[in-house]
Formats: sequence, structure tokens, C-alpha cells
Amino acid sequence: MYETLNGSAHPLASKEMQVVAIPDDERVWVPQAEGVWFRPLLLNTVQGQWCNLLRVRKAGILSRHLHPAPVHGYVVKGRWRYLEHDWVAETGSYVFEPPGEIHTLTVPEDCEEMITFFNISTCMVYLDTDNRQIGFEDVFTKIDMCRRHYTASGLGADYVDQFIR
Repeated sequence: MYETLNGSAHPLASKEMQVVAIPDDERVWVPQAEGVWFRPLLLNTVQGQWCNLLRVRKAGILSRHLHPAPVHGYVVKGRWRYLEHDWVAETGSYVFEPPGEIHTLTVPEDCEEMITFFNISTCMVYLDTDNRQIGFEDVFTKIDMCRRHYTASGLGADYVDQFIR
């Protein structure tokens, strides 16, 4: 956080935040698809960025997509790969995704649970096998997903506000 010369925070600076990354309350995980959830950590509406944990409890292809900006990932648990590459991202791996690269995220059959931290800017563009756009996500669609889920789960629509900057 920005500090003035006298040590106090600038009045326009965002508030600092600290959250437990992997919560005890399952309701904090937002369902994204069958067997797939995300846990918001930061939803930065000023820069169009979000940081989250992606949790997958199913095998197979999750999505084929690209990002217009770089993506950083860190595998907390389990493993996954992109069909377009010969490497496997395993627990402890750091992954950098260059902007514009099309990749197909898949989780192997013998992986019961995968959790990966992702830092994403701008958006995700979902593609079909002919590279036609079939959907997208950005920080605002993520916020909307969170509000709907947190309302339905009893946490309340404003539960997501703690992650918004």
C-alpha cells in the first residue's frame, strides 16, 4: 500500500487484504462447471485482473481457450497439462502462458484433485475446435458468478465484495 511521508496510507489507496486461500467453508468455492470450482482471491476491476484458485475433481478436458495477456499459474496440488505441449504441470510447478496462445487444459484420469493458483489479466476466450469463440470470462463475469453463487449458498451477494479492488 502507498504511504505518505508521515507513514499513513494515502486516502485513495486500495485497502490491503488477507484471506485464507483454501477455506474450510466449501460454499466459498464457486462452481464453474461439473467437477470444476474457483475460489476468488482478488477481483481487480481497475486493471481487469483476477487471481483465483482453480479446483478440479474430474478427469478430462476442461476447456480450450486463449488469453490476450500473460497468465501466471502455480500448481498447489495435483497435476494437469495442455494438449498442445509435452510438459505436465505438477504440484510445485510454475506455469507462464504467453498472450494469444491457444491451449486445451486437461486433467489426467489418475488425478483425484487439482488445485492451481492463476493470476489472469483481461479475459479468457473460450474456443471450439475450429478456433471460433464460444464464450469468454472477465473480472466482471467472475464477480457476477460469485454473487449468484454466494446468494444461493446463503453467504449473501455481498460476500464477494471483500475480494473486489
